[in-house]
Amino acid sequence: MQHQQLPPIPLQQVKLDFLEEKNIELYVLREDLIHPTISGNKWRKLFYNLQEAKNQGKSQIVTFGGAFSNHIAATAAAGNQFGFKTIGIIRGEEHLPLNPTLQLALENGMRFHYVDRTFYREKKYDVLFLETLKEQYGDFYLVPEGGSNAFAVKGCTEILKNINIDYDIICCACGTGGTIAGIIAAADETKNIIGFPALKGGEFLKNDIQQLLADYQQQFLVEINHPNWSLNTDYHFGGYAKINNELVEFVNDFYQTHTIPLDLIYTGKMLFGILHLAKTTTFFNGKKIVAVHTGGLQGNKGFNNWEVIY
Repeated sequence: MQHQQLPPIPLQQVKLDFLEEKNIELYVLREDLIHPTISGNKWRKLFYNLQEAKNQGKSQIVTFGGAFSNHIAATAAAGNQFGFKTIGIIRGEEHLPLNPTLQLALENGMRFHYVDRTFYREKKYDVLFLETLKEQYGDFYLVPEGGSNAFAVKGCTEILKNINIDYDIICCACGTGGTIAGIIAAADETKNIIGFPALKGGEFLKNDIQQLLADYQQQFLVEINHPNWSLNTDYHFGGYAKINNELVEFVNDFYQTHTIPLDLIYTGKMLFGILHLAKTTTFFNGKKIVAVHTGGLQGNKGFNNWEVIY
């Protein structure tokens, strides 16, 4: 796989009266515009993994995710585009008709292997289970749930190359920790990095992020020593994929005001958190902030009981 030239990634400023009053500049890095189906951090996480799969002579990718996983949809699309067969190990039972996420993955050639939720949680990486998958499907390259490993971290270090302004703080939403690990690895010591976990009790991600950084350092023989990062766990809205009227109204208003579509699982919660902190505290006063849009807009289709206006 050759490194494809990506389109320019724009920085879009969010202008609101209270931000101006507090001398806060907020920009959204539109990584969601990288690709229509392999957008944002999914492109970043998958690129070097697929390159490594090719280097190992593997033609088939196995990965893991829930039935509404952005990662599952993006892996299927990437496999279709770059010539890999894909198999998705899906948490839970099969439901027909397929939801929009799995339908998109199916259209991109992914095969599904459903596993019990308890087994998925406890044994999805069990050596014996992986061996049975190889017996059933043949040899494969394994991409972990959410795509987060050392190769994903390497891909996410490249996010910062698109920021052509000086800034004080960079923010991103967190699921499995790969994106913020890449940002931490690439940022210099003058930058403050804040992650907004989309999961309830997201403090556990600290250990996962530190492990990803250690794996990246070992894999690519680099040194990282930036302690200036933190997680804000106050804006999960009840947990992963949990939403409410307040969040949906925020996402719709944000689109109408700034023409930036947000997803309800990750980026919507992060931007809600940033603006809430900016409005109700002095934490961001006088700061220049970059919020990374990690894509994942297809995930909104899973909330068909809620009206998202784009």
